[in-house]
Amino acid sequence: MRSAATLSAGLAVLLLLGGCTGSPDSAEPAESDAAAPPAGPVTAVPSAARTMLADEGPVASAASMSRALFSSSPVAVVAGDADPAGRLLGASAAVGLGVPLLLGDDGATGDEVLAAELDRLGVTDVLTVGGDRGLVPAGAERSVVSVPADVEAVEEVTGLSLAGSDPVPAEGTVAAVAALDPEQPAALVPADEPPAAPSGSSGSTASSGSTGSASSGSASGNAGELPAVRRPAPLADVLVLATGAPGFLAGVATARAAGAEVRLTGAAADPRGSAEVVEALAAGPAAVVLLGADLAGEPGLEWKIDTAATGAQLPGGGQLLFPQHMMIAMYGTPGTGALGILGEQDLPAAIQRAKDVAAPYRDLVDATVVPTFEIIATVASEGAGRDGNYSNEIDPATLRPWVEAAGQAGLYVLLDLQPGRTDFVTQAQQYQALLELPHVGLALDPEWRLRPGQVHLTEIGQVGIDEVNQVVTWLADLTREKALPQKLLVLHQFQVRMLPGLERLDTSRDELAIMVHVDGQGGQAAKQSTWEVLRRDAPQPLYWGWKNFIDEDLPMLTPQETIEQVRPTPELVTYQ
Repeated sequence: MRSAATLSAGLAVLLLLGGCTGSPDSAEPAESDAAAPPAGPVTAVPSAARTMLADEGPVASAASMSRALFSSSPVAVVAGDADPAGRLLGASAAVGLGVPLLLGDDGATGDEVLAAELDRLGVTDVLTVGGDRGLVPAGAERSVVSVPADVEAVEEVTGLSLAGSDPVPAEGTVAAVAALDPEQPAALVPADEPPAAPSGSSGSTASSGSTGSASSGSASGNAGELPAVRRPAPLADVLVLATGAPGFLAGVATARAAGAEVRLTGAAADPRGSAEVVEALAAGPAAVVLLGADLAGEPGLEWKIDTAATGAQLPGGGQLLFPQHMMIAMYGTPGTGALGILGEQDLPAAIQRAKDVAAPYRDLVDATVVPTFEIIATVASEGAGRDGNYSNEIDPATLRPWVEAAGQAGLYVLLDLQPGRTDFVTQAQQYQALLELPHVGLALDPEWRLRPGQVHLTEIGQVGIDEVNQVVTWLADLTREKALPQKLLVLHQFQVRMLPGLERLDTSRDELAIMVHVDGQGGQAAKQSTWEVLRRDAPQPLYWGWKNFIDEDLPMLTPQETIEQVRPTPELVTYQ
C-alpha cells in the first residue's frame, strides 16, 4: 500500500473525467492474465493517485465511475434516473453481480452517454431494473432482460440471494448503497414507496439491435435469465469519496461492485469532517477517486485531503471542530486557584474534574462533548516586569506537561493570551511549538491588551481588528503548513468596544474555526442582554462561546439551564 506522504506527493493536478470521454488506456487492469479473453468483468486501478469525477448529472456521473474502475464487463445493470426503487434495487443487483450500474433517462444526451459506455465495456447482456427495457438505447446487438423493481424478480433472473429487504429513507440512500456487502448485498427498497407488484414470471428478454426492434428469446442462458457472471478482482486498495448526495448513488454502487472502499464526507464536502474518511485516507490507498461536482467545488480540496491523510484527529474525532463537537472548558492557569478553577488542583485531578464538568452535557446535546482546558499562558501583570509589557509569559516548557497530558486524556486545550502592552502575534509565536500539536487552539483576551501608557484595572483594554486578522493569518498559515486539524481561535469579549471593526474580521480561512466568547458576568438578564448585543450584525461564519462564573453569576446556570436558556446553543461553555 502507498503511504499517505507518497499519495500526497503523487498529485500535481486532479484528473477530470467528463461525461462521454475517457479511455480504459488510462487504467491498469487488475487481472493477472490480460491476454486471455475475460470470462467476466475486469476491474482497473486508476493510474492517477487521485481522480476527480466532476460530472453534475447522475447519468454522466454513473458512466464516469464505470470508466474509472472497469476495463470491460459483458454484463451491466441499468436503471432509470427518475426511478428511486429501480436505482436502489439495481444497486443491490450490480454490487451482488460485480458489474457497473448505469443510468438511462428520456433525453438524447443521456442515451448517448449510456450507449457509449455500454459499447466501451463490451456489454452483451443488460439487466434493467424497474421494468423499462426502453432505457437501453438502440445500437449494438445486446440481450436485454427487464424486470420490475421487485426483489424476487431480481433474484430469479440474476441467481442472487439478496440478504432480505432493507427499507431505506430518502436521505439515506447513498449511505445504504455505500454499505452494501458485495458478498451478500441487502435488497434495498425505498422506505416511503410501496413494494412493486410481483412480476409473476422470470422476467422478459428482448434483443436490442440497430433497428431498435424487440423480440422474445435470449442471446444466452435460459429465457428471462442473465448469463452467469464471474465476479471481478476486487479493488480493495482503491478509496472512493463522495458527499452522499443522491445524484451519485449509481457511481457509489459501481464502486462497491468493483470492490472499492467507499467513504462519505457527509453533507459538507470537506473530507476533514469525518473521522472515518480521515482514517481511510491515512491508510494510504493506492488510488483515491473523488465523486461529484460538490466535492470538485470544495475550496482548497487538495490541501484538505492532504491534511486528512495525516490521520491526526481532534479529541472527539475528525478534523473539523463544529458542529460535530461541543466544548466544555475549565479556565485558569496551573499552580494557582486565584485565576480560575483549572489551577485549584494538580494535573491528574484537573483532568478528572474537566471530564466531570463536561459529563452532564452529554445527555443534553447531539454533538460530541469534549472536555477542555483553557490555560492562561500569558498572565496580565500589575507591574511592567523586566520586558516592560505588563504580561508574565509562562515558559512553554512549564505548560507542556499539562498540554500533552490533556491531549492523551482526550481533552482539547486553548492557550489564552493576556498580552499587556505587547501584541497578540508576538505572544502567540512564543507558543508555536505547543500550537503545532493537533489538539491545541488559541484564545485572545482583548480586556488585557493595553495601549502605550495604560495599566491594567484602570481601563478595559481593546484590540483593533487588523491585529486580530494578523493572528488569523499567522495561525491559519501555520495550520496549513503543518497539515494540522482545524484550530479554534477564540476572541473574548463582553463590550462592543473591545473588538472595534469586528465586521472586517477575516473569516475566510477554513484552517480555523473563529469564535467570539461572551464573558459577561452577574445577573442572567444582563448576561443575556450582552449575548444579544454582541451577536447582532456579527460577521459570518462565526461560532459562539458562553462563560459560567461560579462565584460572580447570580445565579450561575446549571448545564440544563445553559442549554435551554442560551440561544443559539453555544459551541463552547467555559467555567471560571
